[in-house]
Amino acid sequence: MNKKRPKHLALHQIKLPLPGIVSILHRISGLLLFFALPLLLLMLQYSLRSIETYTWLLDVLAHPLPKLILLVLLWAFLHHFCAGLRYLAIDLDYGVKLAQARASSKAVLAVSMILTVWMGVKLW
Repeated sequence: MNKKRPKHLALHQIKLPLPGIVSILHRISGLLLFFALPLLLLMLQYSLRSIETYTWLLDVLAHPLPKLILLVLLWAFLHHFCAGLRYLAIDLDYGVKLAQARASSKAVLAVSMILTVWMGVKLW
């Protein structure tokens, strides 16, 4: 048992498989949605309070930075939704083999990005 083990784990040298990347992005998107929830609820409150606050909100959302933030939140929602459907299917024993897991990971990334671009173009 005289094995040479590294003292420090080199995280930059570890190649994470695609299902692992989708899993991490699922967690990040969930965290983004959780922290953005108060902002989204505040926007809803301003849109419903009066016509003055509604027009003020429209003026604020006309600038590129809030649009970019909302586009990121749109991606977070769509990715979290698609990856959640993937994990639900995996929990039901669909797509648990390696090739199926890789294919479903690619599908989640592709569908979430395509939907984000499509809805972003429609809403921008």
